[in-house]
Amino acid sequence: MPTILIVEDDHTTARLLQTLLEMDGFRVCSVQRGAEVPGAITEQQPDLLLMDYRLIDMNGIEVIRRLRAEPATQKLPVVMASGMDIETEAKEAGATVFLVKPFEPDALAGLFHSLLDARV
Repeated sequence: MPTILIVEDDHTTARLLQTLLEMDGFRVCSVQRGAEVPGAITEQQPDLLLMDYRLIDMNGIEVIRRLRAEPATQKLPVVMASGMDIETEAKEAGATVFLVKPFEPDALAGLFHSLLDARV
């Protein structure tokens, strides 16, 4: 069962996404702060990250840059979501896919399966 790490500071949004993804067969864990991501990756071994841009302690772009600087997480798929027009910046930082909010939550499972199948 693939594991998704949701990095989202809005608890309601994180919980909704978790419920939907679990219904689609994913194991889901979540954190609210960018600083929590490295520990969550070590502990949970996610197959993919769903990253919000705005976090409590830093922005998602900075988190992605830090992940890409580490050999163990350079190739970890990261889907970044934001209502802001930052797709170019997100891609340059190393986001695998950029989603504009609001996005259709039901479409996430298909996207995630495609990204994970491409890694095999």
